Amino acid sequence: MPVTELNPTVALVAVDLQHGIVNLPVAPHSAAEVVARTAKLAARFRAVGAPVVWVRVSHEPDGGATLRVRVDQPGGAPNLDPQWSTLVDELDVQPTDLVITKRQWGAFHGTELDSQLRRRGVTDIVLTGLVTNMGVESTARQAHEHGYHTVIVSDAISGLSPDDHHFAVQRIFPKISQVDTTDYLLAHLESVFAAV
Repeated sequence: MPVTELNPTVALVAVDLQHGIVNLPVAPHSAAEVVARTAKLAARFRAVGAPVVWVRVSHEPDGGATLRVRVDQPGGAPNLDPQWSTLVDELDVQPTDLVITKRQWGAFHGTELDSQLRRRGVTDIVLTGLVTNMGVESTARQAHEHGYHTVIVSDAISGLSPDDHHFAVQRIFPKISQVDTTDYLLAHLESVFAAV
């Protein structure tokens, strides 16, 4: 459903577009497509003076901050290679951008994301990144619980399988956010800031 309202107090929040994640096999959109579309959105957000936030997941050198809870399908050991958590060059991260480091899937818990957004007067979030059902969905749920108006860019996210991705886009995200495409948001962003 097209985004009907977007406030000029909006920020782009991009999740886990880092070397260790963009190398995963994702679908239905390739990681390269997600990165390219997010980079295009970031350039437009900067051009209109809106905040750009990059969220990356990283682990302490000793792995001590790694979340350790009992689950049926545990992940592997944390990758402690600093390159694994480095944002990819194609994003063209700028000194004016914010970089938030998280230790688990969601970008809000245990980070300064909420306070950094509120200090800048942000009420709306446009969300992109990888992967749909992990970092993106967890962050979207937390944004909803924090009271942010959230727009998820359906072609600037991707999952570990097409079914997982489509389930979130069709069944979960419409209940906690609005969902739209990169092209629509690029055009809509211009009209939002033209009216200010």
